[in-house]
Amino acid sequence: MKQQVKVSLVGFLYIICLLLTVPQLTYAKEDVPAIGYSYKIIKPENQIGGAGYFDLRMTPAQQQTVEIELYNITDKELVVNLSVHSAKTNSNGVIEYGPTKLPVDPSLKYDIKDIAKVADKVTLAAKETKRVPVEITMPNERFDGSISGGIYLQKDETTEEKKAEKSAKGVVNKYAFIVGLLLSETDVKVQPELGFNKIEAGTTNYRNAFLLNFSNTQPTYVEGMTVDTQIFKKGSNEVLYESKKENYRMAPNSSMTFPVHLNGESFVAGKYIGRILVTAGDKKWSWEEEFEVTKKDADKYNAEDVSLIQDRGINWKLILIVVASVLFLLIGSYFITRVFSKKMKKKNRKRKKVKKRTK
Repeated sequence: MKQQVKVSLVGFLYIICLLLTVPQLTYAKEDVPAIGYSYKIIKPENQIGGAGYFDLRMTPAQQQTVEIELYNITDKELVVNLSVHSAKTNSNGVIEYGPTKLPVDPSLKYDIKDIAKVADKVTLAAKETKRVPVEITMPNERFDGSISGGIYLQKDETTEEKKAEKSAKGVVNKYAFIVGLLLSETDVKVQPELGFNKIEAGTTNYRNAFLLNFSNTQPTYVEGMTVDTQIFKKGSNEVLYESKKENYRMAPNSSMTFPVHLNGESFVAGKYIGRILVTAGDKKWSWEEEFEVTKKDADKYNAEDVSLIQDRGINWKLILIVVASVLFLLIGSYFITRVFSKKMKKKNRKRKKVKKRTK
């Protein structure tokens, strides 16, 4: 059944200080009223290079406090919410440093949210500048590679802003900063290693897709990655569906789910073969895996695919059955009423004749 749901879409426009990408302080003048504050990092002596994020050379069991300076641009008090998140990889080959529903990969030995601690909230008076401490406690064991993540900063909404958001129509823009945090102890170059996890039927954005999941199990980034996937019916060499994407990245010790879309087609229950080739520089990984789409899963995901619901459109067969049934009932009612009416007329005539004779 097609349902029309009125949705207020909340779009997060990240103004991001991310690894290797953004200058130290970023905001547009026209966004100042919405953002309400600016930030900059206070670089310590163990900062590596001049990047606009924390890239720190650490030692085992080291404890260190680094600082982020916040400045309230407005004439009113405001509250900034803070949180720490490990780096993850989304299905578009883009690394996420903020809050996300993406799962933590089992290969992640040191989660940065357990290593770096910040206050949940910081209150800034009008025009106030305040330094926020980030407490870092390194693992006791020495490690090669990187521990990667981000510190997420977002202005807390006032009661008035929440009310305005509820009454707003269409897209509601929210703004946030993310300060990258990269921790290392050695110059040893760790080589990436990808491992296959699974391939299965599913949906992305309410559209059918085969979902390939694999992990980067090492504490290093994968750069310039190409993912090429083909789906076959078991026992056939005909490519049913395929997808190839280039210039993807993967965060250290993270997994990604790569979709192969069915482009508006329905899932058909049966056994399939997935052939996957992933390359990054001179590195190459390939897998060939058999998997099954059950009738239960096929029916479930086909029912959820909005493109299939739209394609189904009007069920003319059902409409014809309903119309025919209604016509049958109307015609039947007409004949029954007519027959009943004739009988009533005959009875009335007989009664009249009997009355005349008795007179």
